Amino acid sequence: MEKRIVFHVDFDYFYAQCEEIRDSKIKGKCVAVCIFSDRGGDSGAIATANYNARNFGVKSGIPIMLAKNKLKEQDSVFLPADFDYYSEVSSKAMEIIEKYADVFEYVGRDEAYLDVTKKTESDFHNAEHLAQQLKNEIRNSLKLTCSVGITPNKLLSKIASDYKKPDGLTTVKPEQVDEFLSPLKIRVIPGIGKKTEDFFVQMHVNTIEDLREINIFDLNKMFGRKTGGHIFNSSRGIDEEMVKPKAPTIQFSKIITLKKNSKELKFLRENIEKLCVQLNEIAIENNKMYRSIGIQFVNEDLSTRTKSKMIKNPGNNVIELKKVVNQLLEEALIEQEMLVRRIGVRISEFSDVEGQRDITNYF
Repeated sequence: MEKRIVFHVDFDYFYAQCEEIRDSKIKGKCVAVCIFSDRGGDSGAIATANYNARNFGVKSGIPIMLAKNKLKEQDSVFLPADFDYYSEVSSKAMEIIEKYADVFEYVGRDEAYLDVTKKTESDFHNAEHLAQQLKNEIRNSLKLTCSVGITPNKLLSKIASDYKKPDGLTTVKPEQVDEFLSPLKIRVIPGIGKKTEDFFVQMHVNTIEDLREINIFDLNKMFGRKTGGHIFNSSRGIDEEMVKPKAPTIQFSKIITLKKNSKELKFLRENIEKLCVQLNEIAIENNKMYRSIGIQFVNEDLSTRTKSKMIKNPGNNVIELKKVVNQLLEEALIEQEMLVRRIGVRISEFSDVEGQRDITNYF
């Protein structure tokens, strides 16, 4: 099999770093970017914090009030999230990053994968030079720092980019994979959350080296074949998923902050049906029919959860939209443990209503 070289580029404390660029006077202070709720005052949660703030226990998902308490003795700044500005900074950064790739895969505002196998002639030494050039150009052009993982696949590169944050550059060659992974905590494997980690800790499995002692059959019994296989392969640094060009997702969406955190079906249904009416009107105004319908939860710790469905025929009927959304809502709540803080609806996979030819107003 061809030896690949993959970068994972990950911006450090991205939202807070964007704020430091906008106002250089706050650099050096504890900076926390907040999602304030509609309930007024300091109600809301931290979206991200810089490393100065993290040193005092301020991290994504904790309540703003708690964060302010942790930083009351510090020189700190609490700012409302400005996602339009962060998207603008991200777009400029991604334009730079894409130039360095054979294949560029956009993941989100603050991360991307690059296959650089041809550009580097499959040489990790060349890859390190290329990554340093990429980091330098982003810093010089935008004053942003990022961390880069350089490895033979996407899984390892994601782990490696987080290894020496902030402003890190970590290379793991094929012959170094076992040595690199062995001492790391099992939580670094994407897909292993707190519940799975706690389960393994009870078995005295703390590191990836410990995890490798469990055979594939036992992992399949514990987690099923798909998850068991993922854990088995990940602990050995095996990942066959290619870096693939990812087109921007074209969609309409609406999201609101609930008046109270809840997972009560009736309360969530009342809120989500209002969003359905608004979204369907947008689709009609833009002469669009949609096939894909999705819902999103933002939980009380700011983690997100999505669920979607493809309907048989494109449409823009609000009754049909509400019906599908309510079905998704009921299914999602079966496994929902945390209270929901924000709720959203998304429609995509568009086609034009007959007679509509000009879609420039949509883009």
